[in-house]
Order: sequence, then C-alpha cells, then structure tokens
Amino acid sequence: MSENKAPVIIGSDHAAYWLKEKIKSYLTEKYGISVEDAGTYGEDSVDYPDFGIKVSDAVSTGRFERGILLCGTGIGMSMVANKFSHVRAALCNDLFSAMMSKQHNNANILVMGARVIGDILAMKIVDTWLETPFEGGRHQARLEKFDSMGRH
Repeated sequence: MSENKAPVIIGSDHAAYWLKEKIKSYLTEKYGISVEDAGTYGEDSVDYPDFGIKVSDAVSTGRFERGILLCGTGIGMSMVANKFSHVRAALCNDLFSAMMSKQHNNANILVMGARVIGDILAMKIVDTWLETPFEGGRHQARLEKFDSMGRH
C-alpha cells in the first residue's frame, strides 16, 4: 500500500473536535484514506493527554504508520506524542513546517492547533504533509540516532 493510501489514526480534544471531523471527511473524500477515530467524540471538556496517548501508542507500536493529533494550540498534543518511542510528532501550523517535517524529519504524527489555524489552512497543511516525500540520505542517519535514543 502506498504511504498516501495507508490508514491514519486521528485524535483531538474538545477544542479541536470540529476540525477533527472536517479532516476525517477530507482524508476519505480526497485521498480515499481509511481513518480510525481515537476520539474525542464531542465538544464536552476532556483531558487532551487521553487522546494523544491513544494515537501515539498506535503509531509507536506500529499499528498505524502515521497519525494526526489536534488540540487548541497543538502544543500539549505534541508534548504527549513525543514521549513515545519511534514517534516523531511535528507541530505544524504553517505549510513550510509541514513540508520540512516530512522532508527532513519524516514526521509520523502531524499535530495542529485548531485555535491557531482555520480549516482551509489545516487542509493545505494535511495535503503538504501527506504529499511531501522523505528525502532520506543524511536525514536517515539522523533519524536513526533519534529513534535509538533512550528516555533520560
């Protein structure tokens, strides 16, 4: 299965629920990508780490190749996600960051802040993240160092 068609796991807190729902539809309609929704399932207040953990664990253990996390700013979700082995979560609230997160860092979790960006920019960021290939080469050696790091 090409990476662009590989399934995605997605999660959000209440602040980003509306954007999560739009991105799920966008992924299936534009790309034909299967999406697993890790929650939350409404706008009632929740603790963002609960959903960050679900998505990050699924990527860390290899159940999913990639995921998307959303919260108000994206900061909390990116902090949670990067606690997991083999997770390279990138907070991308602009197109250049989305491109570089894949090209140089091969980010496997895209994180965005729903209160920072609107839905139109979010979809462009998703497109950029999905469609930008990893450059490999010197960047691969750096990722191997990164992935071999233990927790300190």
